[in-house]
Order: sequence, then C-alpha cells, then structure tokens
Amino acid sequence: MKTFDQKSPYDSPWTLRQRIAMLVWEYCWSLFCGWTPKPFNRWRLFWLRIFGAKIHGLPFVHQRARIQIPWNVTLHDRATLGDRANLYSLGEIEIGARAIVAQEAYLCGGTHDLSVPNLPLQVAKITIGEDAFIGARAFIMPGVTVGARAVVGACAVVTRHVGEGCVVGGNPARPLHTGKSDKVP
Repeated sequence: MKTFDQKSPYDSPWTLRQRIAMLVWEYCWSLFCGWTPKPFNRWRLFWLRIFGAKIHGLPFVHQRARIQIPWNVTLHDRATLGDRANLYSLGEIEIGARAIVAQEAYLCGGTHDLSVPNLPLQVAKITIGEDAFIGARAFIMPGVTVGARAVVGACAVVTRHVGEGCVVGGNPARPLHTGKSDKVP
C-alpha cells in the first residue's frame, strides 16, 4: 500500500498537471464516448489508449462505465466492464483476459490512513484474474487480488484476496465454494 504525503486532509495528493489531465479525461469521455452505442467499443478503447490505459487485445468497455484515472488501468483481451461499472483507479487496476466486471460493480483503488489526523490517501493495486466474474454492485477494496476463474457474488464486499476458482459472497465476502471440491464450507 502506497501512502501519499499530505500535510492536511484538504491537500490534494495529485500534482496540478495530474488534476488537469483528470479533468480533461472527464470531459473527453463525456463528450466523445459516454453517448456512443455499444458497437462503438473500438472508439472508446481508442480514447482510453490516448489517455494512457494499457489495452491488450480487444476488451469491451460499456459506454456508461466510469474510469477515474485511465493511465492506471490495464485491460486484457475480452475483459468486460459492464454498464456503470466503476474503476476508481487511484492506484493500478488490472483486469485479466475474459474477466467480467458486471454492472455497477465498484473497484476502489484508494482509501485513507485513518490512524493519523491528516488522513493521507493510500492506494494499492487491484488485480482481477483471467476468467473471473465480479457480480453486480460488488465492492472490491484496494490491494485485493481476485484469482483466475473466481466468482464474486452480487453486492459482496471483498476485503481480502480471493483464490483461484473460489466463489465468495456477502458483506464481508466469505467463501461459498473454494474451487477445490464440490463441498460448500
């Protein structure tokens, strides 16, 4: 977990240049991509690339998906960001090949250190493994890795790593199926 050096909770952890780039990104996405129909996916990927997103193959990004900082995002072939999926990419977020982030799921790359008065921003990488499925309205915390072929149930709050092939659900997310046998714990 990376902690930013902020002298007060009101100071931005971002440089002026970064804040301007984020503002330009917001306007460009709204103006050039937010209204486009689904078949214009390559156009949306073009704009993500312009703003530094690392795109491998041909992922799908819904026109109403929200990406905070595209230069912190890596999307692999056939990864999918669903309707209103939110990548709060204050830290890195990597979504593996064929992984699905369903509608309104929230991948939160940042938090705050609540143990000190200035509440500095803390960021950590979120990794979604290949063929994983993140259910509708699930919430993934900073620093979490969701393994390959894992399933995160709808509305689950994931605070810890999810192993390959595991199925988790609930708040906080608990294993429903470990992927190692057919037994449910």
